[in-house]
Amino acid sequence: MIQLNDIQAVIIGIAAESWYMFEEAAPYLFLGFTIAGLLHVFVQDEQIMKYLGSSAGKVRSALNATLVGIPIPLCSCGVIPAALSLKKRGATKGATLSFLISTPETGVDSIAITYALLDPIMTIFRPIATLITALSAGIAENYLGRKEIQEPERSAKKDILVMQAPLSCSDSSCSCGSDSVDLSELSAKQRIMEGMRYAYVELLGDISKWLIVGIVFAGVISYMIPADLIHTYFGGGILSMLAMLLVGIPLYICATASTPLAAALIAKGMSPGTAFVFLLAGPATNAATITMVTKFLGKRTAVLYLGMIALCSMGFGFLLDYVYFNLGIEASSIVGSASETMPEEIKTAFAVLLIPLMIYGIYKEMK
Repeated sequence: MIQLNDIQAVIIGIAAESWYMFEEAAPYLFLGFTIAGLLHVFVQDEQIMKYLGSSAGKVRSALNATLVGIPIPLCSCGVIPAALSLKKRGATKGATLSFLISTPETGVDSIAITYALLDPIMTIFRPIATLITALSAGIAENYLGRKEIQEPERSAKKDILVMQAPLSCSDSSCSCGSDSVDLSELSAKQRIMEGMRYAYVELLGDISKWLIVGIVFAGVISYMIPADLIHTYFGGGILSMLAMLLVGIPLYICATASTPLAAALIAKGMSPGTAFVFLLAGPATNAATITMVTKFLGKRTAVLYLGMIALCSMGFGFLLDYVYFNLGIEASSIVGSASETMPEEIKTAFAVLLIPLMIYGIYKEMK
């Protein structure tokens, strides 16, 4: 019979593992959110949309959309209104698809937390794989898709307001978007303040609950699941990767929240390639995104969208395992090693500072 003391020990153990992971990530989350806030206020939307239309060419429009999307920290739900706005503004279907894939798969915040919880190899590999996946899907759509009749372009200002307007997602748990602010009327100091408000109130509020869920699940995996179980059944190979692909595609999880889960699985013996399939496929899409792509871009585009994500996820998973094997690196032994150079006191201070911001963000999103 399970004793109360046993339950308490399990809860304390999971909490300790979750807190450890949160501490490791906290300084890098601050860095990532700060950069995200500065990008939000200093990179103009008019310039972003200018290079994504058919006049830019089939390859260049997809490349531009991919490069624009990589650093922007939007979840796979929040990216929908921005992508649809780009499409209505005159972006090609391929550019829209590239933006739709590259944006939620990585962001400056998720790249920072990847460095903290995983290792430099994965930190470099993740955005490169994202770039190739999104670019491949965009170019394929532009060349293989039916020729489009471009809609009349609306004013840039109107589209920017669409991109910035609050979104009520079909997934009630997600409220992505931001209040409309005319950044052109703000001074540099006011822009910085607005960027920090966006980063630590809106953006942090959007992902806080999912980040907490990800960290807690990582704590459960780290404390409860035996290493030999993961190593035996998910240590690597095509079946393990297919299983992670089937889990990742319909699941709603942001790039930042998926990282602690991947770190916990790798630490328990999962091959880095198998974990990477989840890192690539999980944030890139979910059930709501698939529905929206089918409705607004068409069934054929939705099939290409899912097919390219699945193909690239598996391909990059095998490639990553090959890289680690040939370098003679045991991934489970170096998970989180990048953050070991930072003093524990600093990591704890950032974690403590982050908690009230996350609580406030969640409270604001629930109002």
